[in-house]
Formats: sequence, C-alpha cells, structure tokens
Amino acid sequence: MSRYPHPIIAREGWPFLAIAVVVSLVVTIWGGWLWALPLWLVSLFVLQFFRDPPREIPQGERLVLAPADGRVIAIETVRDPYADRQALKISVFMNVFNVHSNRSPVDGRIDKVEYFPGKFLNADLDKASEANERNALQIRTADGALVGCVQVAGLVARRILCYVAAGDTLARGQRFGFIRFGSRVDLYLPTDARPRVGVGEKVYAARDVLAELAPAQQ
Repeated sequence: MSRYPHPIIAREGWPFLAIAVVVSLVVTIWGGWLWALPLWLVSLFVLQFFRDPPREIPQGERLVLAPADGRVIAIETVRDPYADRQALKISVFMNVFNVHSNRSPVDGRIDKVEYFPGKFLNADLDKASEANERNALQIRTADGALVGCVQVAGLVARRILCYVAAGDTLARGQRFGFIRFGSRVDLYLPTDARPRVGVGEKVYAARDVLAELAPAQQ
C-alpha cells in the first residue's frame, strides 16, 4: 500500500479538473470572460473538492482517528449490522466543501471488505447508514479489537472508491479510498471505547482523534 506523498490534488479529480479547465479556456477564447466566468467558478470548485492535503498523524496507543473530514452527526450505541454485535457508532458527515479522501482510523489488518448497493438519500439522515450504497471494511487491530469503517454514498455522491481488500494491512491515517461529492463515514467500535469528540464537532481525517479503545483484556 502506498502512503504519502500523494498529489495535493487527488488523482481521482484529474480528469474532472482537466475537462473543466479546457472548457473554460475554450469559452474564454471564443466568448470572452463574461461568458466564461461561471465555468471558471466550476473549475475552482472542482479544484477545491479534490484537494488531498497531507496530515500530521497523532501518536499514541489505542487511538481511533477520524476517517474523513466533516461534522460528527452521531455518537450512539447500536447493533452493528456488519459484525452482528453491539457497538459504539460514530458518524462523520462530509459536505461538498470537505476533503473526501478516506483514511484508516487505526493500525490493523482487514478481515473483510463488503460492498452493498443501495439508495442515494441525504447522507445526513440516520437511515442513510443502512439504506444507501456503501462499502464496509472490518479492521482487526493487533490486540484483537474489531473496528468497522463504512463508506456511505449520499444525495450527490454517486461513486465510492476503495483501494484495499481483505488481508491488506493499514496504518492509521493511511489513505484507503475516496467518495465523490458529499457523503458520510460510519465507525463501529467496541462498546467499551471512549468517545473523544461530541456531536456537532468538525473533525479532520487522520488528524483528529474520535475515540480511544479500551486496553486489551489480559
């Protein structure tokens, strides 16, 4: 698995940015700035959407990092539908102005990756977690803790990209996927994990700590 340095502008956005800039240039040449201005604004939006800056990764045992930029919209104990267990669920909602690169919340080995087709409801809604298109990773830490990390498509997001498979190992903060144009990521943690954020807080992928896992039982 490759780690940083990644391009500051994510490779996933290069075709979109190239098309937007070329069209803007053509309209500027043939129609002038007045006609081209809205297209340059679209190009600027595409540029900011696909930015993918490197992050300083916190050091410390048992930390669970934010898998995405955005706003914390849920912290609750639920039934984990992917591992059939009770779990602490922490959800991060990404709007179109957030960075959409997804990073691993923990160090660990991937037990399973499952893709589920579904709807494209507003990702801010609770029911989007199980109704929308999504991709679920089950990550096993060295001391045996199971961390679920689920990429969920949204109202505008229509493409979930995941670059890892069962058997791969991830380091905390390592880039593993991307979601285009607004969505959410749900984490499912052991119930004895301790949240380190509150609902409504803004967080940044790989930089901010969402929770802390309990010490392994001896």
